[in-house]
Amino acid sequence: MIMIDTALKKRAEEGRPLKVGLVGAGAMARGVANQIINSVPGMELVAIANRTPAHAERVYAEAGVENVSEASTLAGLQDCLAAGKPVITHDAMMLCEAEGLDAIIEATGAVEFGANLALKAFACGKNLVSMNVELDATVGSALQHHAKKAGVLYTIADGDQPGVEMNLWRYVKSIGMEPLVCGNIKGLQDAYRTPTTQKGFAEQWGQDPYMVTSFADGTKISMEQACVANATGMQVEMRGMRGGDFEGHIDELCHSGRYDVDRLRELGGVVDYTVKTQPAPGVFVLATNEDPKQKHMLDLYKLGKGPLYSFYTPYHLCHFEVPLSVARVVLFDDVVLAAEQPKVDVITMAKTDLKAGDMLDALGGYMTYGQCENYPVVRSENLLPQGLAVGCRLKHDLSKDTAITYDDVEIPAGRMCDQLRAEQNQLFTKGI
Repeated sequence: MIMIDTALKKRAEEGRPLKVGLVGAGAMARGVANQIINSVPGMELVAIANRTPAHAERVYAEAGVENVSEASTLAGLQDCLAAGKPVITHDAMMLCEAEGLDAIIEATGAVEFGANLALKAFACGKNLVSMNVELDATVGSALQHHAKKAGVLYTIADGDQPGVEMNLWRYVKSIGMEPLVCGNIKGLQDAYRTPTTQKGFAEQWGQDPYMVTSFADGTKISMEQACVANATGMQVEMRGMRGGDFEGHIDELCHSGRYDVDRLRELGGVVDYTVKTQPAPGVFVLATNEDPKQKHMLDLYKLGKGPLYSFYTPYHLCHFEVPLSVARVVLFDDVVLAAEQPKVDVITMAKTDLKAGDMLDALGGYMTYGQCENYPVVRSENLLPQGLAVGCRLKHDLSKDTAITYDDVEIPAGRMCDQLRAEQNQLFTKGI
């Protein structure tokens, strides 16, 4: 990170700022825009795309940018970019086609739209920094395959828990430790929360009720931890992760008997979460070291006698660090998080009793919640990934807490996300 601010400062002094396009106009997109415009020298937000251009214009306005142009054609967009005028458009695909953009930030959380945008960006030679963990948890490895073939970089952004966990995992490895648990600290976990129960909280913080519900019902943390697993090669110990309350400091978790080092090693490490643990809301990595000399020094440095040692970051700052991800990609060819191989999936669980003919609603909705499961189990049991569940229609009744399979639903026709999922399954069949 220290290198990044120096590199951006140099670009600012040279008059060669990084040129960035943003897709989306929700709460996270507004935060990212404000951060780039007002706090990141050496980077310019030159274009924003949203299907409702007025929302994109509001993003600029909230960040203090006036006299914004609107483009409905690629030629018009290109003219604005060439003239150095901030521009909005209803067509995100035009950002992919436009010349002069160093990277695109995707901040929608929509799986099907995100899949199409990613493939278009890669085909047009654009680097993509994504805040869309729902997409990456579902088809991230397939998207990495396409990005590499196109010679561009695709990464989940820094700032939110997956990126912060990956930074910590890399740091722990860099000092000679062996990471065995990558974890996420939550304040609440209740699979049966709905947009109705979360409405007040969502209104208080200006958030979408469905998004807030996905935080509370475990769907979002499952998506996040699946992304981490697929980037690190880790698995889950059990369906849904171990999880559960631990009302102490994360340092105490090392000595709680919760984890068996041999079992963790057998699985190649695991992703997990805890509830009500301090410091919240942070992330942690539990690691080990077999060198007696190093163990002696770790004890001297107050990390304890092992066999597990805790490392943690006591916060995640979401949109604040997204611009740093862009700089890492463009200036250093460094991705924050890349799903090298599918190891963990997020499956679709019935949140309530469901009826034949029901159409599954949005993530964080009234009908389903997500849980982590190891990829080979998902394949062998034909389980429906949560990222593909929206819009599927049930063939028959299902009881609450049932794991929904492909056999239970009719899939909407013609979706790119389903094509990518089939491709991913084919690419990574070996060893399943």
